[in-house]
Amino acid sequence: MLFPKITLNCKGTLVNLEDPIVMGILNLTPDSFYDGGKLKSDTAILQQAERMLKEGATILDIGGMSSRPGAKIIDSKEELNRTIAPISLISKTFPDAIISIDTVRSIVAKEAVEAGASIVNDISAGKIDAEFYQTVANLSVPYVLMHMKGTPETMQSQTEYEDISLVVLDFFIQEVGKLRELGIKDIILDPGFGFGKTIDHNYQLLNKIHAFRMLDLPILAGISRKSMIYKYLNTTPEFALNGTSVLNMVALQQGAKILRVHDVKEAVETVKLFLQVARNK
Repeated sequence: MLFPKITLNCKGTLVNLEDPIVMGILNLTPDSFYDGGKLKSDTAILQQAERMLKEGATILDIGGMSSRPGAKIIDSKEELNRTIAPISLISKTFPDAIISIDTVRSIVAKEAVEAGASIVNDISAGKIDAEFYQTVANLSVPYVLMHMKGTPETMQSQTEYEDISLVVLDFFIQEVGKLRELGIKDIILDPGFGFGKTIDHNYQLLNKIHAFRMLDLPILAGISRKSMIYKYLNTTPEFALNGTSVLNMVALQQGAKILRVHDVKEAVETVKLFLQVARNK
């Protein structure tokens, strides 16, 4: 066994994190930084979900609001319109699929879980919706806690830190305490790569993922095709797959348990190679 056994209780289905897993990004937005607007029909959505599941995704992360730098928080009605019917459709078509809802609103989280989602992924750590933490506690599903300063619209104007890793660690300690008090048992930590951080901050965090393991909680790395890759390499998100695989391997070596990615096949291969190396040391 390479790691202590960790499981997530997703509405009665146990997800084993003894070995790292892959979370596939399924964007239902017209304006996401990489693949926004590509899934325009139920058929396209189901085809993408099926492709990701066949390629080895353990979780499908569905979002209806872009969180790229500069993006505005959209109306909750619009977010519900984009996400709830597709979640229900995917859940009915692939009943064994583990679905995560990527949202900052408690009403969207609640309706998504009722429609078939069993994980809540929140970039705001409950800072945008005061009822969010309590709602997640009531839903009794795993919660992804992410670090971000400000909102997607303002975050890149708030990138000053004395020690980014220490700031994020202190944030996790404080927020995990609040979540535990509410009875939330399954918590996943996301350092928030690209959310209110410079390129150097992102690499500093990547090198310190292991430090967050002191909280004895699974860590999610969301690096896929982000600017920390393509800006540094002077290219675009479309040409950032190789860099994504390289940095995902670093994240795994640092202790990440979940890779959140656009490209499932390549991430699954990265996990397999990581495990092969680890088992033959």
